[in-house]
Amino acid sequence: MAAVSGLVRRPFRQVTVRDAINQGMDEELERDEKVFLLGEEVAQYDGAYKVSRGLWKKYGDKRIIDTPISEMGFAGIAVGAAMAGLRPICEFMTFNFSMQAIDQVINSAAKTYYMSGGLQSVPIVFRGPNGASAGVAAQHSQCFAAWYGHCPGLKVVSPWNSEDAKGLIKSAIRDNNPVVMLENELMYGVPFEFPPEAQSKDFLVPIGKAKIERQGTHITVVSHSRPVGHCLEAAAVLSKEGVECEVINMRTIRPMDMETIEASVMKTNHLVTVEGGWPQFGVGAEICARIMEGISKKPVLEYSQAQIKRLKLAFALSQLSLPSPRSCIQFPGCSCCSCHWC
Repeated sequence: MAAVSGLVRRPFRQVTVRDAINQGMDEELERDEKVFLLGEEVAQYDGAYKVSRGLWKKYGDKRIIDTPISEMGFAGIAVGAAMAGLRPICEFMTFNFSMQAIDQVINSAAKTYYMSGGLQSVPIVFRGPNGASAGVAAQHSQCFAAWYGHCPGLKVVSPWNSEDAKGLIKSAIRDNNPVVMLENELMYGVPFEFPPEAQSKDFLVPIGKAKIERQGTHITVVSHSRPVGHCLEAAAVLSKEGVECEVINMRTIRPMDMETIEASVMKTNHLVTVEGGWPQFGVGAEICARIMEGISKKPVLEYSQAQIKRLKLAFALSQLSLPSPRSCIQFPGCSCCSCHWC
């Protein structure tokens, strides 16, 4: 019995998404003195969501900088610092406030490398909570994945669990391009198993690569951020009914890993996309369009004969207008979230 018990898998350490981002930023601040963090309440208050807890005490005023409530101003300062050779992490208290600074994000950060003929890079990270939270109304509930994913010159990442969060923030900071990291407020306090490799200071999650969270043969389910968890819950329920879903965590919105998605659709013949954004011109709409086009010149259409159905928003109550495990299960006739079925 002793030999058998020695083979029992020990549970991994539990780490919240908040602490994973904090750990990733801490390691990069320690690794490269050019990295600094600025934003509203990031320093002495430890961040509005405590993501930067302890960093000000460790690195001081020069590298952890509290700013006035002026997104256009401090985003511009961050972009200028990046052009001068530093590596700023610009935190928006919520990405809804990034609308105040969108000229800096798009016209100054995203386009400069192209407009300078490749002479001027802008290594900057724009990060903060994205999407709907709990009872914060329409102006604070938008998902910006499609907004920023639309723009050339930006890389856009969207973590789900703690492993994603740490690996992507470190990759984003090291990248020489402007990266938008869309976090989720409701995920900050959620603990996930943290494998030993993720605890290494060298751990990175590559930008542009999706992850298959669950293998399946009947339906491909593609999602990002918080709805990935809903998809996995739905897949567990459907498995009991004999339907095996392959759940793909996108991790990156731009550049999109269509190779992984296409390979899965060619295996399952069916596709469901789930997101927390609006249906029109959304991330799911782009995935469906690329599948129908066969973006990588593979005959994907030969593997899926169904027509695309858009499952539109129909209820005024916010809890019914966002993805949930139930809506993922009821995708063919669901009318309560931003899902696509083909």
